[in-house]
Parts: sequence; C-alpha cells; structure tokens
Amino acid sequence: MGRLFGTDGVRGVANADLTAELALGLSVAAAHVLGEVGTFEGHRPVAVVGRDPRASGEFLEAAVVAGLASAGVDVQLVGVLPTPAVAHLTGALGADLGVMLSASHNAMPDNGIKFFARGGQKLADELEDRIESVYEEHRTGAPWQRPTGEGVGRVRTYDQGLDQYVAHLLGVLPNRLDGLKIVLDEAHGAAARVSPEAFARAGAEIITIGAKPDGLNINDGCGSTHLGLLKAAVVEHGADFGVAHDGDADRCLAVDHTGAEVDGDQILAVLALAMREHGTLRENTVVATVMSNLGFKLAMEREGLSLVQTNVGDRYVLESMKQHGFALGGEQSGHVIILDHATTGDGTLTGLLLAARVAETGRSLADLAGVMERLPQILINVPDVDKSRVTTSAELTSAVAEAERELGATGRVLLRSSGTEPLVRVMVEAADIDQARTVAGRLADVVKSALG
Repeated sequence: MGRLFGTDGVRGVANADLTAELALGLSVAAAHVLGEVGTFEGHRPVAVVGRDPRASGEFLEAAVVAGLASAGVDVQLVGVLPTPAVAHLTGALGADLGVMLSASHNAMPDNGIKFFARGGQKLADELEDRIESVYEEHRTGAPWQRPTGEGVGRVRTYDQGLDQYVAHLLGVLPNRLDGLKIVLDEAHGAAARVSPEAFARAGAEIITIGAKPDGLNINDGCGSTHLGLLKAAVVEHGADFGVAHDGDADRCLAVDHTGAEVDGDQILAVLALAMREHGTLRENTVVATVMSNLGFKLAMEREGLSLVQTNVGDRYVLESMKQHGFALGGEQSGHVIILDHATTGDGTLTGLLLAARVAETGRSLADLAGVMERLPQILINVPDVDKSRVTTSAELTSAVAEAERELGATGRVLLRSSGTEPLVRVMVEAADIDQARTVAGRLADVVKSALG
C-alpha cells in the first residue's frame, strides 16, 4: 500500500479514494495509536471534529465520529469552521486530538482528513506512519479491541466554537480597523461566517463575495486560487483592498485598491516589517521556501532581516520555525504562519493583521507591498523524464551553471523534481521577463535531452 498521508493529511476524491470505510478505519486507528503512546493516559479521551462545507464532508464527518466514539473517544462536533479554528479549539478545549475534514483549495469532489495532536499541533510523521500501519493491519483481518457499555465515546455538539475562535483572532489584533473598506472573498468555504464576523467586529466596513456555501460551490471560480472576482469587486466598490481565502481558510492572498494582486511573499514582507517594529519578529528572521520570489529575498536583505529558506511545503516552513524559535514564516501561495498565535497557516488571522497594518500606518496596501519588487518568474514543467537524475546529470549541471552566470545577482534558477508526477519543474527569475523566458526555455530543452 502506498503512503496514505501526504504533506497535509489524507486526500482524494471523496467516495472513490477517500471512502467512509477509510475515514472510519483511520479514525479508529488514530484513537488506538494515541492510546498506545500514552496520550489518553489517566483520563477519558476527547476529540474536536470540524469540516469545511463540502457535501461529502457530511458523510465523512459521520464516519470519523463513528470511528472515534467506537474506540472510546468523546467527540466535540464544532461544525463548519476553518482548519486553523479546529486547531485552535483542539488546544483551547484541552482535547487530545483534532480532526479536520477538508481538501483545502482543491475542487469540490475532493476531500481530506487531517489529524491534530494535543494543543492543535501537527501530528508527527512517525505517528501518521503508525496510524497507517495499524489501519492496514486491522483492515486485513485483525480484530479491534472495542469498549462496551459506558466505555463507548459520547458525541456532543459544541456551539461556541465560532465565537471562541473570533474572540481569539480579535485578541491578537494590535489595533482596530475603523475607516477601512475591505472586500472579502470566502471561496464559498469554511470561513464564510468567521471571516466577515471577525473583520466587522474589528471595525471594518466589509463587502463579501463567495460567502454562500451550498456544499457544491467551494473554490468554484472564486477564492485565493481565482482572484478575478475579487479584483473586480475591489475596484467596483472603491475598497481599500480585498482579501481572499481558500476552502479551509488556511491561506490568504490580497488585492490592492487598484486591483493588483498582493501575493504571499508580499504579505510576508509587510508583516515582517510590522512585527520588527513591534518587537515580535524573533531574531529578525523570516522563514520561506525556495520558491519565494527573489524580490522577496532582496527586500529582506535591504531591510536588514534574515531569511531562512526551506523545501516547498508549509510543513517544512513550520518545522524550521519550531526548531529555531522563529515567529513568522510562509509561502508565496498565501500560507502564512504566525507561530505566537497559531499552530498552522491562518488566512483570517493573516488578513486581519494585514488590515491592521494598513490602519495603523495610514498607508495603502499598494504602498506597503511596494517594499518588495516581484521579479518576473517563469515556471516550465517538463514531463516524461527521469526526474531521479535531476541532481546528477553533468549536462544539466553545466547548463544551470551557465544560466546562473548569465542571470547574475538579479536572477535565479531552480530545478525541482515533482514529488507526485514524472516531471521536472524549471523555474527561472530575472529582472527582465524576456530573459527569464529565454533562459527557462533553454533549460527545459536541456532537461528533455539530458533526462529524456
């Protein structure tokens, strides 16, 4: 069996890859594994379970709850809430684990299961591996040890989750948002109620789009992966700026008053300077991935801030932050982690802090985001090649070295083998878009000839 857990839980097409049987079995296995390692020792275990609005989340939630309760775990159902809200409530309620049902920015037919450990922390890789192993062992015939009578788990609805989470968000804000007009695109997702409530309570005048989830329309032409509607709405309403989330609201992208996109790198840059000013940017360091725009790196250097770069994936950003005690990190895609206030990327929190910076300074988002200049970035996927040789091919190494000499200090080359497909990604940045295209195309040809 291939590994079920990816970089962000278990995902697949709901009722095809991700079935009720799988959801139930993984939940039982998670309960048994956490019991084995002593997480439940000395008390009756409790889990927090939430989901995004996908139609499939309804039956998958029922399967997860059945699995947990059958293993003797009491369940607090918090309903439709963002992933970071479920993580927060797992910690705030003193639960032993949390479960979020969502496929984030993926299309509606997909869904996923993500487990949180006590405190709302990401489940350790070795625990995920053990859960898979136990699940497979029992799927193929080994009987479960099942509690009976009063030993079975009880299921309760926890209605205070939204207000509790919004109160947490507002408690983090350094100042109010009075006087700002903001358009919010909720991607017909998990933040459709939370985000407008938080921004409104903070004093902003809000216009919402993509805030009518029906179980089928999540991420459909809206949200952080489709910014066209938000750009138009910001200009139409004369708003100060706009904020877009994805389906489970762990991402935030923005649009300035002109309709121009403000990506995750720019948001990180704005927040980094704000946190330095407030004395909360520990060691004056930001963590980002190797895919961050070179313009971000140059801006941080110019501002006297240190940049630590990791492999692509917010899990690697988080690992580096936790290992070294850094406070801010994120990705170009809009995953921003403020570790003092969240254990995962939190799109609503990120949007609120961005708005707070605009309100505090009296400067436009366009002006603030101008701290960095996004250099042109060209990405070419080269399929059907031997990606295992991307770091060992002498021909490719020579071509990359030549390209780097040509680009100089204001350009960059990055070659990555895909983790899921038989292809190599060629990324080139340069001060000039035509130069970036030319160099990327030339390298893509070398990848084909050298690795094909």
